Amino acid sequence: MKLLKKLSQGCGIPGREEEIRSLIKEDLTGHVDAIRTDRLGNIIATKQGKKTSSTASTDRCVVAIAAHMDEIGFMVSHIDKETGFLRIHPVGGFDPKTLIAQRITVHTSSKPLIGAIGTKPVHILTEEDRKKPLDIKDLFVDLGLPKEKVTELVQIGDPITLRQDFISYGDLVSGKALDDRIGIYVGLEAIKQTKENVAEIHFIGTTQEEVGLRGAKVVGFEVKPDISIALDVTLACDLPNVPAAEHITKLGAGVAIKIKDSASISHPGLVKAFRRLAEEKKIPYQMEILPRGGTDAGALQLVWKGTAAITLSIPTRYVHSVVESAHKEDITAAIDLLTAFLPIAHTVDLSL
Repeated sequence: MKLLKKLSQGCGIPGREEEIRSLIKEDLTGHVDAIRTDRLGNIIATKQGKKTSSTASTDRCVVAIAAHMDEIGFMVSHIDKETGFLRIHPVGGFDPKTLIAQRITVHTSSKPLIGAIGTKPVHILTEEDRKKPLDIKDLFVDLGLPKEKVTELVQIGDPITLRQDFISYGDLVSGKALDDRIGIYVGLEAIKQTKENVAEIHFIGTTQEEVGLRGAKVVGFEVKPDISIALDVTLACDLPNVPAAEHITKLGAGVAIKIKDSASISHPGLVKAFRRLAEEKKIPYQMEILPRGGTDAGALQLVWKGTAAITLSIPTRYVHSVVESAHKEDITAAIDLLTAFLPIAHTVDLSL
């Protein structure tokens, strides 16, 4: 999965998604009719629909497929002039426990700098300190450079991303930012495989999803979709000591067809269509209700006159860490289901 590896190891915190945008443009050039970028940095790749004898010139079906380019990360918030250590401001949601002893990259205007996230050693913590929950303000970044060099190279606001190699182990792939580079990967592969679409299709790499679905809120008004499909990860909690009722999804059980999350309730016509199609094509799938969290579908659902929206999810363990892990067969199932849907999107009954 060379493309997925490039996407995972690429860097782009909310508002600074330019590297991922370039990868998408490079991959889709020659496979779509047009590629453009809007003011928020969303990249929009358009594949025009093919007219058939059964479609009138006035028929309209526009499909938006959205996957967010941004990953959770940090900005430099303070440079200690005495030590050269950096303080960090989170951009996106973190559990501080996942950050101890991680390597990072500070993306300065001149060159990337590798560093490590540190905190006070446990050996010198007081008994009271040990009882306190870890907070991001307790962490700092060590660039291994003299303070003079740090202050010369680093500026307040420089983006910081976590560092991790993308690997395959067992039946899984694992790395940083699978949320949501894996959704981008699924969308790219499906778009390239789709040849006979009647609907007008827009593949959108959205910006700033991790801080409030911001890119999707804007791009939907430009595209004006009838059908919106978000591609994103979801929680796979099939783990020790987690009751079956709380698994949400399981790795290896197929693509997840979302019914509901905190940001949207999927259109019942689309839920029915995707479920029926998966059964007809013998594509493994599972149904998903996510009690907390949302996707770009929540924003796209509310644009224009309101759109029929749904999310196709890739089950993922250890979300919002550098060892996010997904099953290869679930990824394939997501690609297969989306690829099967796009040629027939114009036929789906969206009446309520």
